[in-house]
Amino acid sequence: MPDHSGERLSALVAAALPGARADLERLVRIPSIWADPARAEDTRRSAEAVAELARGAGATDVTIIAADGGAPAVVAHWPAPEGTPTVLLYAHHDVQPTGGDEHWTSPPFEPTERDGRLYGRGAADDKAGVMTHLAVLRAYKGRPPVGVTLFIEGEEESGSPTLSALLREHSDVLTCDVIVIADAANPSVDVPALTTSLRGVVSVTVEVAMLERPVHSGVYGGPVGDALTALCHGLAALHDEHGAVAIPGLAGGSSDAPDLDEATFRSDVGLLDGVELIGTGSIPDRAWNKPAVAVLGIDAPRVADASNVLLPRARAVVSLRLAPGDDAEKAQRALAEHLEANVPWGARVTITPDPGIAEPFTLKTTGDAYDAARRAFSQAYGNPVVEMGIGGSIPFIAEFARTFPGATVMVTGVGDPASRWHGIDESLDLTMFGKAVLAEALLLAELTP
Repeated sequence: MPDHSGERLSALVAAALPGARADLERLVRIPSIWADPARAEDTRRSAEAVAELARGAGATDVTIIAADGGAPAVVAHWPAPEGTPTVLLYAHHDVQPTGGDEHWTSPPFEPTERDGRLYGRGAADDKAGVMTHLAVLRAYKGRPPVGVTLFIEGEEESGSPTLSALLREHSDVLTCDVIVIADAANPSVDVPALTTSLRGVVSVTVEVAMLERPVHSGVYGGPVGDALTALCHGLAALHDEHGAVAIPGLAGGSSDAPDLDEATFRSDVGLLDGVELIGTGSIPDRAWNKPAVAVLGIDAPRVADASNVLLPRARAVVSLRLAPGDDAEKAQRALAEHLEANVPWGARVTITPDPGIAEPFTLKTTGDAYDAARRAFSQAYGNPVVEMGIGGSIPFIAEFARTFPGATVMVTGVGDPASRWHGIDESLDLTMFGKAVLAEALLLAELTP
């Protein structure tokens, strides 16, 4: 029987890490922004690179699949030894847009190490998750102690719109006993987390119309209002005087998670001096257990293009994060009704709901698989596992739970508060990356009967 002791696995992981680091850099260099049609070929190239790496890690069969109109995903298999469970290892190879290459300290698709962190778009979210899985399989020399199905999706950053179809069409090759989703974060580089709750998300586009055409602001201003100002009134009503969400009927909750140090939190976020935090309650409650609303974009003339006219129309996209326990469709209706009620002056309001709904989700963390994960992650990191929520949304978790109702779902992390997922200068702590690989390798050993 192979030696899967902690000491032996630690040595095997250490040997696998240099190659995993090099291949992570290779993946980061591919600008796989599926949300940008101009990058569709890059996303396909990214999937092919992941498939090649899976073959090199000993997969018995590797397939690139896609639903109609969807991004390419990679499925690879390592057969289960007799009497052992099958573990599905999930990550995604698509990435967010850069937010403007000129804002980055180093080019976003040129991986660069600074002070023990690897910088680049996707270095943490989620190509680090991809390479965590592959590094574990390499450490096991392509012969893990349990069955493994590697599932690397290509459109998570676009809301996974065709994942349901993929799961329906390929459920036979994705069937599993345990699902490990490497797409979350740890509270620090030394403390491992199992994510137990996620907020949902809905959005709407609100359009305000007041005039048939632009008119002179001097001749008609006063008795006649403008659509942009009316829209701003409606948007301002989304929050109360404390900055808490003012939309009636939304769920909210609290937890016993210890509060975060505000100075550290402000530094991690990059808040400017004097800018206040909004909302009420502890920082974890505000970020994990309460709703949050934000205006993501407004269609209006740029300041440089402004002229002295009253604007006839204006529109905005409003995003609402939902607390665990809320209902996404009900919350989306509440958002629409609140905007309609708070746009003044009889302006015509048109609300277009975004079909990309993500339900909030709470995971059950009892059972043998979770006990195994706590042992493995605590050993790898040298600190006890914490259970935490995250304010972000992973829409497909509910899809996995519905498709494989008997499987245990767990969400692990390869980021930390300094990783700046979706932001400028995204990065991965390389020491933590090594711990994440060891933790997952130990988990597979712990899941062996």
